[in-house]
Amino acid sequence: MTTAGHDAGHDAGQRRAEVLIASTRAAAGVYEDRTGPVIRDWLAGHGFRTGDPVVVPDGEAVGAALRALLLGAPRVVLTSGGTGLSPTDATPEMTLPLLDREVPGIMEAIRAAGLAKTPRAALSRGYAGTAGTALIVNLPGSPGGVADALAVLDPIIGHVCDQMEGENGH
Repeated sequence: MTTAGHDAGHDAGQRRAEVLIASTRAAAGVYEDRTGPVIRDWLAGHGFRTGDPVVVPDGEAVGAALRALLLGAPRVVLTSGGTGLSPTDATPEMTLPLLDREVPGIMEAIRAAGLAKTPRAALSRGYAGTAGTALIVNLPGSPGGVADALAVLDPIIGHVCDQMEGENGH
């Protein structure tokens, strides 16, 4: 229930978040997505209300799903997958046109955390930024990459949301 002056993304004092998985094989049922539940549980642990992860094939479906999720005015949308160099990896290209402002430091920190473990982290092309009142962050598609990225977001996600809601405490 939304009341006057109360944002739909922050009902009853609890922020809402969405999880979007870009994986052609998981969307086709070839295998079960393993990153979505990890991200959903992490968000819940940080006080976000979220539904089941949305799993779509790589490519244009990612853009359509992102636009649909943003209509619900979540505070955070975390994507996983589609950030590499495969011909079908298009999550960054689907995300960038939706961003009002990029937050490059988040992706720099995520790549740096990954690089401490594998040189392949340098190949992740994801974006982070704001789309309206939502923060969107493109996480890698591997479970290890997701864990590294969530560790980066851990100490800052609350502050990011506070700032986006107009609180300027530093």
